Amino acid sequence: METSTDGTAEPSAEAAVPPGSLSPSRASDFMQCPLLYRFRVIDRLPEKPSEAATRGTLVHAVLERLFDVPAGERTAPRAKSLVPGQWDRLRESRPEVLELFTDDPDGERLARWLGEAEQLVERWFALEDPTRLEPAERELFVEAELDSGLKLRGIIDRVDVAPTGEVRIVDYKTGKAPRPEYAEGALFQMKFYALVVWRLKGLVPRRLQLVYLGSGDVMTYDPVLADLERVERKLLALWEAIRRATDSGDWRPRPTKLCGWCDHQALCPEFGGTPPPYPLPVRAAGERLPEAERGDSGQTPTAPVGVPESGDAEQGRMGPD
Repeated sequence: METSTDGTAEPSAEAAVPPGSLSPSRASDFMQCPLLYRFRVIDRLPEKPSEAATRGTLVHAVLERLFDVPAGERTAPRAKSLVPGQWDRLRESRPEVLELFTDDPDGERLARWLGEAEQLVERWFALEDPTRLEPAERELFVEAELDSGLKLRGIIDRVDVAPTGEVRIVDYKTGKAPRPEYAEGALFQMKFYALVVWRLKGLVPRRLQLVYLGSGDVMTYDPVLADLERVERKLLALWEAIRRATDSGDWRPRPTKLCGWCDHQALCPEFGGTPPPYPLPVRAAGERLPEAERGDSGQTPTAPVGVPESGDAEQGRMGPD
């Protein structure tokens, strides 16, 4: 990362590479705002850690580690006792999170924040019984390549496999459950994971389960093959739109109420800013993509269909993407 004459951060051209894969969060970024996608994936602009995302990472780590102990010891007090140690590990692996509490010399805000994490962990026990669960996988990295060459990847919080072989994909959310009209957007990530599992294993997961610790709700959905085929078509159209923007350098902002949480307002035209110079080569307008870079049909990419915004900026967590 380099610094411009006006003191703003600019990405170095050497570090910029065209996008090569899609994860659920990056797909959602593009559907929310193409310019946000560019800032995160191509420019790789730094973002300040947030209390909500960092708390989500901490809670996920605690719930993952709890399954290291015997089933009979998986109690709420034991889980809450893991919070301080996992916070220490998080600070060591990601020192930037210390910025969250630099203005908290007495540690009062940190103590309150850790208490909120403990409350979320404790609420989980009212939603699931870990003494009766033996996950097949935790924090599972998955990656699959579609016939088109598009790579899909992500990290699944938990995979449960029944004695009959049926698979359940579980994801923890530290925010509140979305309103019914936003349920489809919330399920996008889960259907994405189900598609990857289907492509890897040849089986459709029996159940997708979202556990909302912020509100104490559990959302489930039982997918069918047609669901996954629709998601695949949507992702292919989305990827073509991303490649078109990559070649043209045309990453347009899409203002929504979520802009209030964006770290990049100073560089966004919607707020009077100017994006840094585009660090990738730009293809001339109307120039036909090489055959190797087009989709199977060779047709002009179509615009993506957006996922409805949930209005909840607290569902995410820190993590590589």
